Amino acid sequence: MPTATIPSGTQVVQELPFKWKVQGTIFIIGGLGFMFDAWDVTLNGALIPLVAAEWGLDRPTAALLGTSNLVGMAIGAFLWGGIADKYGRKNAFSLTLLMFSVFTVLGALSPNFGFFVAFRFLAGVGLGGCIPVDYALVGEFTPSKLRGRVLTAMDGWWPIGAALSFFVSGWVMATAENWRLILAVMILPAFMVFLVRLKMPESPLFLAAKGREAEARAVIDDLVRRTGATPRDYAIEAAPTGRGPRWWEQVVELWRYSAKLTATSWLLFITVLLVYYLALTWLPTILTEAGMAQSASFFATAVMALMGLLGVVIAALLVERVGRKWLLGISAPLAGIVLIIVAVSLDAPATAVAWILVFGVVVQVAIPVLYAYVSELYPTELRASGFGWASTMSRFAAGFGPLLFAALWPIVGLPWLFAGATALVILAVLFMARFAPETRGLDLH
Repeated sequence: MPTATIPSGTQVVQELPFKWKVQGTIFIIGGLGFMFDAWDVTLNGALIPLVAAEWGLDRPTAALLGTSNLVGMAIGAFLWGGIADKYGRKNAFSLTLLMFSVFTVLGALSPNFGFFVAFRFLAGVGLGGCIPVDYALVGEFTPSKLRGRVLTAMDGWWPIGAALSFFVSGWVMATAENWRLILAVMILPAFMVFLVRLKMPESPLFLAAKGREAEARAVIDDLVRRTGATPRDYAIEAAPTGRGPRWWEQVVELWRYSAKLTATSWLLFITVLLVYYLALTWLPTILTEAGMAQSASFFATAVMALMGLLGVVIAALLVERVGRKWLLGISAPLAGIVLIIVAVSLDAPATAVAWILVFGVVVQVAIPVLYAYVSELYPTELRASGFGWASTMSRFAAGFGPLLFAALWPIVGLPWLFAGATALVILAVLFMARFAPETRGLDLH
């Protein structure tokens, strides 16, 4: 057989049948890390009013809690993305949750607000690596014909984590009235997931790209055997020449690879996730100030997050039919418009809550498509860092956004603040339409 006709190891992996005991297990373990990311980010919205009450903080000062956590996640996203591209998905896959667990314990023991902000920052650095590393690893084990659907379904873990965060917060405060226990509840399951991740295989695409042929073949042959596929000859891609970029050089490599794709990724992440994080951070406070009881505001926001599961299902069903760009281009601006309607409906709490639930569905159509789309724009050697840097930019925007939001809220009002955020989403979508390709059905490389 001529060499040119022999498939690569990457092609073999991406053409395997999907089995729940193989690729499905990786999807579940990766998704649990994503669930904790959602749980922790969402927790800021619950902790801000509780911590403010305990330590007598004003709104802008209390908002520093969310800022420190999200900025930590921003730094963690590019740090861990670079580590995953250089040292392997598996190592980063495990250590992100270990670091998060350690500093969450310390956060629960904080003696004052200053220590609490510092520990929430460091926990964020650990957890910030979950999204880029998890998406890179799950995507590289998934058959290409199902990759868009599987990566989109990954976001189903987000509304589960977000809903758990608010439900647990409401339950703990109703029974124990101690916000420190809200953090403690997260620690044991997060550490258990860390232990499970130690048994995960390394990505064969990463091993092949690094020239570790024997290890790559061992993983690929095991995948072929476990999925019941017919064994066939394949070639391991030649290792790239020269050393890969150091972590601080990753951003330069991304812009050198494609300025248009990197700009598209950053703009979409910044704007779409800013809208979502603003809602998660401030909706409990907004509803409470509109006259709703605190426990009821937690419950309403939890149900909104849980409604996101319906959005993820819709996205998973449509992403391969409609394509990434069209689905994202419609759902992302629509989510912002719904949030504006929420802001102008606060005088009628029942109506506002109904629109909040609609927002929970629509925004979770946009976000999983965004994650799947950006993870497909880069080659293997830049995939984790490309996604990680885009996530970094979104976390910086979402971290400092609440501070600006708290300052402008009494000046311009909620409807105009949400309208401004929606306008930014529309600009990002127009940039994507002009400069980025559709990735539906493309093989990863």
